[in-house]
Amino acid sequence: MSVAGVALLGAVVCAGAALRSAGGRPEDVRRRARALLAGPGAADPAGGRREEVRKWCAGRLVEGEAGRRWSLGRWGDVGQEVWCLPVGLALSVLGESVAPVIASVVALFLVRRWLATRGAGRVRDRRAAAVIGLCAAVAGELRAGRQPAQALLAVGTPGLGSAGSAVLAAARYGGDVPQALRSAARRPGAAGLTGMAACWQVAVEGGAGLASGLERIAAGLRAQRDQREELRAQLAGPRATALMLALLPAAGLLMGSALGADPLRVLLHTPAGWGCLVVGGLLEWGGVAWTARIVAAAEGAKGGSV
Repeated sequence: MSVAGVALLGAVVCAGAALRSAGGRPEDVRRRARALLAGPGAADPAGGRREEVRKWCAGRLVEGEAGRRWSLGRWGDVGQEVWCLPVGLALSVLGESVAPVIASVVALFLVRRWLATRGAGRVRDRRAAAVIGLCAAVAGELRAGRQPAQALLAVGTPGLGSAGSAVLAAARYGGDVPQALRSAARRPGAAGLTGMAACWQVAVEGGAGLASGLERIAAGLRAQRDQREELRAQLAGPRATALMLALLPAAGLLMGSALGADPLRVLLHTPAGWGCLVVGGLLEWGGVAWTARIVAAAEGAKGGSV
């Protein structure tokens, strides 16, 4: 029997002896046994502490542009980039060198920046979708016979945050709704609110139909979104190829280790290995940066033609 099994058996025997010496009715014995062995419950004082720990951990989770992260108070927050540290520590132990630990710290900041950029793009896409939904919903309310301010208040501004609250306040209290829409349009992904502001101002001052203008804006924004999604689908293949090529050095290290060549010792403890590591790292960085620039140029060119 293993050490853990012996320890568990001893704990059960001790618990049974304690319950037997305590005496009492069988119901009391069963209740004490459940409290001791079954985990958190009404009679388990540790259950309350575990519940407090669970609530504290849930309260430390925050939603940011880089996804769900752990808040560390004044020290900031951490997310998936923290996995770079144990990976670097493991490579440092395997290679018997501190270089992987230093590289993991640098990689942590780079991965954090990449996650923040990707998260900001997702927030921008969600805000653009919210603008499309807002224009279409307000147009529908106007077709139903509501006044512009009433239609905007009935629909609300989901997905626009505090800027949307400012727009609703301007509509509720007779403020400058076009100006509030232009202020909200400064946020990434909400540029379509500029067209909504122009249509709103023309409708109020010149009596033009606001519903038809909003429907055209929603249709145009929807066409732009579909074009961006189609472009991303076309670029998914090159991105996957670039990722596979970027991971080939790691696959080579694993293959060399499987063959008994000990590549980490060569790379981290010999001058030739240091040179190969520096040159390979520069080539890796150059290839990733070049691929990212090509993809960004393709997206910019496609976006400029909309």
